Amino acid sequence: MKPFDHRKYRPAPAVPMSNRRWPSRSIAQAPIWASVDLRDGNQALLEPMSVTQKRRFWELLVAVGFKEIEVGFPAASQHDFDFVRWLIEKDRIPEDVTIQVLVQAREALIERTFEALKGVRRAIVHLYNSTSTVQRERVFAKDRDGITAIAVDGARWIQREAARYPQSEWVFEYSPESFSNTEPDYAVAICDAVTEVWQPTPARPCIINLPSTVESATPNVFADQVEWFCDHVARRDSMIISLHTHNDRGTAVAAAELGLLAGADRIEGTLLGNGERTGNMDVVTLAMNLYSQGIDPGLDLSRPDEIIDTYTRCTGLPVHPRHPWIGELVYTAFSGSHQDAIRKCLAKQQADEPWQVAYLPIDPRDLGRDYQEVIRVNSQSGKGGVAFVLERDYGLTLPRWMQVELARIVQAESERRGGEVDGETIHRLFVEHFVAGVEAPALDGYRLDRDGGVDRIEARVREEGAVRTIHGEGEGALSAFVDAWQRYSGQAVSVVDYSEHALGEGTDAEAAAYVQLSVDGRRVGGAAFDHDTVSASLMAVIAALNRARGTTARAA
Repeated sequence: MKPFDHRKYRPAPAVPMSNRRWPSRSIAQAPIWASVDLRDGNQALLEPMSVTQKRRFWELLVAVGFKEIEVGFPAASQHDFDFVRWLIEKDRIPEDVTIQVLVQAREALIERTFEALKGVRRAIVHLYNSTSTVQRERVFAKDRDGITAIAVDGARWIQREAARYPQSEWVFEYSPESFSNTEPDYAVAICDAVTEVWQPTPARPCIINLPSTVESATPNVFADQVEWFCDHVARRDSMIISLHTHNDRGTAVAAAELGLLAGADRIEGTLLGNGERTGNMDVVTLAMNLYSQGIDPGLDLSRPDEIIDTYTRCTGLPVHPRHPWIGELVYTAFSGSHQDAIRKCLAKQQADEPWQVAYLPIDPRDLGRDYQEVIRVNSQSGKGGVAFVLERDYGLTLPRWMQVELARIVQAESERRGGEVDGETIHRLFVEHFVAGVEAPALDGYRLDRDGGVDRIEARVREEGAVRTIHGEGEGALSAFVDAWQRYSGQAVSVVDYSEHALGEGTDAEAAAYVQLSVDGRRVGGAAFDHDTVSASLMAVIAALNRARGTTARAA
């Protein structure tokens, strides 16, 4: 047999359902969120969090808005035990937050767990044991009845210990571990056996958590399992159905979403998906998925950089720059066509209308980002990206023909560098090629008179150390100056396109002028800036004329 041989694997069995309802449903509200970062996430780290890191992460989870937080496995770890005691004794648990602890169905561990929780106002005690076929047959060597007995004993021990601490409010949670690899009828049977002991009511429900401990099927199969379970389990009205999906197939978020459609009420997961193997379900991704559909996620994710900073410092794990929603590059467009579409949509987007911007499923500002990150320029970028950067960083609104020409210049620079071109470099290239220079001719001043609808100009042009006065007339200062230049130089010059705009606000704002000329049949462009609009337009003409001469002379 070849080492890489698909024949040794079997497809996950389908759930026999002919009337599934989840495909026609829509998610209308956020689930109950439960963070398992401090337990499931922590136990998956190469170096588990220190006490200081755990406390810092706890503060982050509370700030984000989690109301249920699994804080550890206090019976299995002295660090976890001490952390639970610190939370309780130092009164670090807000009134609206419930801590959760995990425990196996073993009597001594359960007793130790309640010792750790002594004095807590309210807590979720999370009992679990493995139920899948492979676990029953190859790990525990027990049949269904033997595994069910483990769960029932654990449920009774938890009930007994809770009775010893009546001052606290207890919520019981049970997980048939590896639910997704457990026969549906047996998953129902073992959960029914546990709730038979606990006797939950609609007023005091228990939590039944259905883990995809190892993701081994497509999300639709998991949804079928959840819906089948909800349809057949006893006391459905007295339980909160929770999901805990892992990411072995890369679809933990999708499985959780479809599981919500199938009837689940609650989601356990971690920030940014930390967890064993490929990780847990990423709460940030699922919450932002809901947000992008107009659903309040019930979590404050508006400061992702703070989340990333705490996450990386406490876990030692990086965040991929393409991580959904909050990665460094997810709101960055390098493609020219994407940049152009984004720029045009942003210009038309109104504050009082639904968000409609191509390639941006949400407004980056909602996550504390600004449009600095949206468009960046490399050799794949086009005119839209170049124009966006100049408008964003320098307030320059270039006409389309100048965008096209400048984009070619920027692309050549990017290819020469072999990477990204920043806004400062784009602006420098713009000035070097369209504005600045070191040689004549340059505008030294002008006088403009209007007589009977005709504008007459007397302009002083400095060239080769001398100042020459040229005269012309036309409809408007620009036309008159071009006429004067033709008389002086003998060149055939005409204005193809002209535009201008203010740089900033107020009476002292500079004007930016852009002109495209036809000079002896060749189209060239120039730009200039001045507090006087007419001066800016004439200087732009001279900048274009200098380019036509093959020089980069500055329009002074």
